[in-house]
Amino acid sequence: MRHFLDFEKPLAELEGKIEELRHLSNGGDINIADEVARLEAKVDRLLRQTYAKLTPWQKVQLARHPDRPHGSDYVKALISEFMPLAGDRTYAEDSAVIGGIGRFRGRSVVVLAHEKGADTEARIKRNFGMAKPEGYRKARRLMALADRFRLPLLTFVDTPGAYPGIDAEARGQAEAIARAIEGCLQLGVPMIATVIGEGGSGGALALAAGNKVLMLEHAIYSVISPEACASIIWRTAENAQDAAEALKLTAQDLMKLGVIDAVIAEPLGGAHREPAPAIASVGDAIEQALRPLAALDRASLRQQRREKFLAMGTHGL
Repeated sequence: MRHFLDFEKPLAELEGKIEELRHLSNGGDINIADEVARLEAKVDRLLRQTYAKLTPWQKVQLARHPDRPHGSDYVKALISEFMPLAGDRTYAEDSAVIGGIGRFRGRSVVVLAHEKGADTEARIKRNFGMAKPEGYRKARRLMALADRFRLPLLTFVDTPGAYPGIDAEARGQAEAIARAIEGCLQLGVPMIATVIGEGGSGGALALAAGNKVLMLEHAIYSVISPEACASIIWRTAENAQDAAEALKLTAQDLMKLGVIDAVIAEPLGGAHREPAPAIASVGDAIEQALRPLAALDRASLRQQRREKFLAMGTHGL
């Protein structure tokens, strides 16, 4: 059963009627096929009207949609011959970050992705996509592998943020994130990061300091969640909608600010409605971004990445 967000309730009612009609047979004065076609046209119009004027808070809801494709879905669809690599060689394996080697459209690559999990059991196992220090140390290990064997690095970012628990802090969470960011910036190979859902704080940046940062149309990317921001500024999470507006966390805002390099269009109604076309669009965008970077030498790639991040904050001045 499809999950509808609060602002999609009119759509839910229409689609519910369509499903009811499809289970009826023609009879009386109603032609079922014609009525279904009329309602489907109405759904399409309503979808276009609704998604043409989404607020930042509605974008937050979409980015967190439980049916939205996860990191493992992108890896499965875009990476052939994928060989997962586990563990940080220091403490443990972290299921919130998946990684390994494979082929992207014929090119050997190293892949890293946040994974939230698709059901309750998987979400608990994956810690809802919130990595602990061992997850970031695993990421740093695979970054070094990519650099050693001259393989491009592709990352798929989707996390509320790094796990804030006391056990993670005791094992050096901040240091692990900082080292992962350092690893990104030191790479002598192309790195393409794609924000596919939530890009939360340093937990996202640890896998996103790439030569090119791409972002899906309804994804979000922010230093803090709207709820946490509202709790700090207004002393209540009830102002999360105001915080979402102020944070400029949508792909469109971040493109204007120069934080990301490209916005990838999603199917009408969001990636959760049509996952396959959404994932294919991400693959096309990655291929387009990777092609010019593949021609650069190691020093040029590092310099391009360095200049990109040093320029942030001066965009438009």
